[in-house]
Amino acid sequence: MANLKELRNRIKSVSSTMQITSAMKMVSASKLSKAQEAITAMRPYADKLTELLQSLSATLEGDSGSVYAQQREVNKVLVVALSSNRGLAGAFNSNIAKGVRGLCENDFAGKQVDFVTIGKKINDIVSKTHTIAANKSSLYDDLTYANVADIASELMELFVAGSYDKIVIIYNKFKNAASQIVTVEQFLPIVPVQNDETSANLDYIFEPSKEEIVEELIPKSLKTQLYKAVRDSFASEHGARMTAMHKATDNATELRDALKLSYNKARQTAITNEILEIVGGAEALNN
Repeated sequence: MANLKELRNRIKSVSSTMQITSAMKMVSASKLSKAQEAITAMRPYADKLTELLQSLSATLEGDSGSVYAQQREVNKVLVVALSSNRGLAGAFNSNIAKGVRGLCENDFAGKQVDFVTIGKKINDIVSKTHTIAANKSSLYDDLTYANVADIASELMELFVAGSYDKIVIIYNKFKNAASQIVTVEQFLPIVPVQNDETSANLDYIFEPSKEEIVEELIPKSLKTQLYKAVRDSFASEHGARMTAMHKATDNATELRDALKLSYNKARQTAITNEILEIVGGAEALNN
């Protein structure tokens, strides 16, 4: 009977876990719906703004180029790493950690690499081996464009001051609830895109001057780029967590069913043994 009691306790424990994971799945699904709408709505605008800025920057010559497009020898790199503040999201955070390790060991080997972390999970990992220039994990407590814009402004000031020669962003790009793509984007300096088609499509009259327009657009574009990355990561987090909790619920259901089957078999065996003992005792009395 001790075995039956142990099985009952395990069934109860697994059922409780299943209820928790199922509830977390529904909560994440609700948050994912809002986050997905937000990133889907802003992507076309952000992509077009970045494309326009890069195209205009490519047409500027000589000293008219922006300070944000200055190409310098890369010795000091700042990596803006985005993760979540909480776990239970499958491989969401570990994929970012792998991406960060790849950047340090391959792309920026031999260079000074510092980090700005947005997310407690990646901050805990990176702080053990690298310098943390800033920890902005509290951003998720009030995720607004204004708060992200403040961080982007700080990054731009660091680049202009020469504190870093290159700034990149690494984050999970949202594809769908079950798929997130680890993406590395160059934040600064801006990389102009130049081709014949672009030049042909930019035969415009600018008012005010092209230089003034570019200087006005650059800060706005960079702030939007960072905001889009944060929004992408935020939606990816809820998608990954929903998927992880869905799988956990399915696994818990399978385990519970298997335990119930084992419990019923053990109970049937115990009842059969008791019947055999009773029959054996009755026969012994008759004899």
